[in-house]
Amino acid sequence: MKAMLHSPGSATTIATRTEPAFLGTSALLFLGSAAGTVVWCGSMSGGMSMPGGWTMSMAWMRMPGQTWPLAAASFLGMWVVMMVAMMLPSLVPRLRRYRKAVGRTGETRLGGLTTLVGAGYFFVWTVFGMAVFAVAAALALLEMRQPALARAVPVAAGAVVLIAGAIQFTAWKANRLACCREADVHGCAMPPDSGMAWRHGLRLALDCGYCCGHLTVVLLVIGVMDLGAMAAVTAAISAERLVPGGERVARAVGYVVLGEGLLLIARAARLV
Repeated sequence: MKAMLHSPGSATTIATRTEPAFLGTSALLFLGSAAGTVVWCGSMSGGMSMPGGWTMSMAWMRMPGQTWPLAAASFLGMWVVMMVAMMLPSLVPRLRRYRKAVGRTGETRLGGLTTLVGAGYFFVWTVFGMAVFAVAAALALLEMRQPALARAVPVAAGAVVLIAGAIQFTAWKANRLACCREADVHGCAMPPDSGMAWRHGLRLALDCGYCCGHLTVVLLVIGVMDLGAMAAVTAAISAERLVPGGERVARAVGYVVLGEGLLLIARAARLV
């Protein structure tokens, strides 16, 4: 038994044997995070009407009696839950490849290493969420104090969405998407090292951010608490990574995003 656990093919055997538990845990985590996101959006519905005919999300405001650090912590907690729901569908296949590549480790060790990879991945998105809240909260304060700035927001939002749509057609996007779609470990064994697992998770998140960060920005612009927008962005990110012909999917997503940007600008100009 000891020799089998340390043989070159043992990691694949262990990964295959424990795959149902891994997939089941991933499914439960996704369902829990999705339910938490729905509850959060329901509790934070509404907002403040702003000059220019748009509504500022409550996500960027303090509740009565709430300090800014507490508001930031509350947002960050829900941001992480939302990111798990959005990114886990496209992350699971990459975690499966990692599990098959880790050699000379037992079942318990494999589960811990997989958890470390996931923790590293979502740590990067947590840091991104901290930056998002700081920038968005500061902009919200400026917009509440400067009506002229607030009136420009709808057009600016449309322009940002247009830029995000245009990125979908660039060679840079195609290269980053190819990096995300290819086998991360190229069929080679990886050492069962905790530090390596953490760094692998960080690298996966950075690759993911480079590839789909602009689509996440679209969600922030359209409405971070819009469940329909969340579902659409999640579907787009997952499809262009997992569906055969990812570049064609990315271009199709680009056309949809461009259309949304044009619609936002037309609404801001009261053309529709």
